[in-house]
Amino acid sequence: MLAAYFDCPGGPENLYVKEVMKPHPGEGEVLVKVSASALNRADLLQRRGKYPPPKGASDILGLEAAGSVAGLGPGCKGQWKIGDAVMALLSGGGQAEYVTVPEGYLMPIPSDMTFIQAAAIPEAWLTAFQLLHFVGKVQKGERVLIHAGASGVGMAAIQLVRLAKAIPIVTAGTQEKLKATTNAGAAVGFNYKNEDFSEKVLAFTQGSGVDLILDCVGGSYWEKNINCLSTDGRWIIYGLLSGGEVHGDLLARLLSKRASIHTSLLRSRDKEYKERLVKAFTEDVLPYFSGRTSPRLQPLLDSVYPLQEIAEAHRIMEENKNIGKIVIEMPASS
Repeated sequence: MLAAYFDCPGGPENLYVKEVMKPHPGEGEVLVKVSASALNRADLLQRRGKYPPPKGASDILGLEAAGSVAGLGPGCKGQWKIGDAVMALLSGGGQAEYVTVPEGYLMPIPSDMTFIQAAAIPEAWLTAFQLLHFVGKVQKGERVLIHAGASGVGMAAIQLVRLAKAIPIVTAGTQEKLKATTNAGAAVGFNYKNEDFSEKVLAFTQGSGVDLILDCVGGSYWEKNINCLSTDGRWIIYGLLSGGEVHGDLLARLLSKRASIHTSLLRSRDKEYKERLVKAFTEDVLPYFSGRTSPRLQPLLDSVYPLQEIAEAHRIMEENKNIGKIVIEMPASS
């Protein structure tokens, strides 16, 4: 089969498409013929040698995929059959023509959705769902500050905050991105490049601040985050785009607000946790992607690249140009 590959860590130019062995499903695993996958920041980090796959995972890039069931390993419980349209959370291996997946990581694709749309759901939406519900325990009426609001996770989080009847507030780096977040349901958005988001958030919340922060930026935002965090607020760090170093009296400021910091990664979680997450998402959120529901959830796609152009897709994400998800389409043959 064909797969996205790199021989040594480095820039996007190191990526190429390589012929590799097709995987065989093990105990309780399903073989999926991949129609589309999507790009995540973790892929960029892995390509640079900074985020190796967990032990036992495929070293091929790709943390999500959509396609059809092509084979069943021994011990499968019978919930999937050959030909089923599925999307999957992966620890790796999605940017290839086939991937093996534990059966509990699969979700049915809503009937009116294409493989390309479905590929934009698993990693971003499960991450946002996990941060809001499993980690952040979001409650009705709470105010949630979402950094990188126009990213895949950001756009999912905006809609999931609305679904939870809470209030999404975002930051982004361009007016175009802010407009997209407003269309997705953000109550208000601030351009972190030319305004102090913490002052703006405090003004918007009439001085009380936000109850929950979803932060993939890290170090450079710590002071502004604490400034606009409410008393007893929860600050969840799930990425460090600006690095992890903090200079200043973080702990005293945190203590004065009785605030808490949580950190969260999805890729390294154990199988049982991921299966629980997928099950909860399938039951509580997936029905809202179908046409007849209110509110109607939808993944936002920035662009679609064929597998052969994987390097260009990485370049676009690396330059922060995308609004929503970048999807990689697999060759139609085989």
